[in-house]
Amino acid sequence: MQLKLYHVKGLESSQTSTSPFSFSDMIKKDEERVRSLHSILANKEGVSNSATTASSDKLKGPNLLTTPLKSGLSLGSGNYYVKIGLGTPAKYFSMIVDTGSSLSWLQCQPCLIYCHEQVDPIFTPSTSKTYKKFPCSSPQCSSLKASTLNAPSCSNATGACVYKASYGDNSFSNGYLSQDFLTLSPSEGPSAFVYGCGQDNQGLFGRAAGIIGLANDKLSMLAQLSKKYGNAFSYCLPTSFSQPNSSLSGFLSIGTSSLTSLPYKFTPLLKNPKIPSLYFLGLTTVTVAGKPIQVSASSYNVPTIIDSGTVITRLPEAIYNALQQSFVKIMSKKYAQAPGFSILDTCFRGSVKGMSTVPEIELIFRGGAGLALEAHNSLIEIEKGLTCLALAPTSNPISIIGNYQQQTFKVAYDVANSKIGFAAGGCK
Repeated sequence: MQLKLYHVKGLESSQTSTSPFSFSDMIKKDEERVRSLHSILANKEGVSNSATTASSDKLKGPNLLTTPLKSGLSLGSGNYYVKIGLGTPAKYFSMIVDTGSSLSWLQCQPCLIYCHEQVDPIFTPSTSKTYKKFPCSSPQCSSLKASTLNAPSCSNATGACVYKASYGDNSFSNGYLSQDFLTLSPSEGPSAFVYGCGQDNQGLFGRAAGIIGLANDKLSMLAQLSKKYGNAFSYCLPTSFSQPNSSLSGFLSIGTSSLTSLPYKFTPLLKNPKIPSLYFLGLTTVTVAGKPIQVSASSYNVPTIIDSGTVITRLPEAIYNALQQSFVKIMSKKYAQAPGFSILDTCFRGSVKGMSTVPEIELIFRGGAGLALEAHNSLIEIEKGLTCLALAPTSNPISIIGNYQQQTFKVAYDVANSKIGFAAGGCK
């Protein structure tokens, strides 16, 4: 790829800073992401039923790096973001946190082709004393194919390495593979950080500056910080749509020290040698109001991914249909059913706050770890007086545990020891 100056389109965006959040746009983006994951898995070998072997990187960092994690509704996104500092002196940017992405990137001046509107001023590399581009011959450039599933290219003019990060909803970012100093917490010193400096960034990113990749890959932010803090991270996602004014605060913590603060229940990470960067779990049981749904044991024999970049959990049709029937049987005794909204086919009249009889749904994984979903995890208020079950079926044999079902749980990724833990009441 050659970035060319005559492709400049300016910084116009069809989404203004006052645009309301759109559920329709969110679901469209969510569906495209899910289709992309299905497509990737359909062309790869199946997920092994054995747990991954422990990483050789078991270094336990002496410190813990923690930063606030917030709902992206204010950015026009159904995902979550952190503020990162980049450069010397540091400038701060709102970045979507994505456990399904490896390469981190943000929009950079001079936006040779296109930059979408963002809430922060766009990063200008020339103002940082520590910014540099990687040449095409660098090992970091060679790592891009595994991290982005796209081969890198080379700038004919400068010899700089050019990346392409593309996503399931047809969004993408192209630009220069770069390095600068990253600051996540004022109390911690900056760390050298490899990322993409985007010159052409188009799609449904809301008004975020870019994406922080936390997948299990050598170019992810986790891997880059693991030598200093340990190969683990945790987060708690605060409530968003149904409780936008909640006082609960979310956070993202990098480091093995984050694994000991709460009584987690762990489940092993499962390996997929063809897609080793994604986080696979083994879903074993789904219950509604404490009773297992009526499906065959083989219905659970599907790959399951936990993903902060997908909003609505997707379950195979057999599992979803049995869950939905059990849920409606209880809910319909007290609440009138309503027409569905897009992929959300199970809706009721009323608000989440006003619904006192909501059966608990529990997603249980190998080893007994699970997510016990209360009303704010299982119901989503699409508009005033219309509340829907916040799960959806998929005809593809894959489950995806989305961020809506993870809200208020502390989720710990012990990558060094190949396991993920859940603890209720993680946000404070």
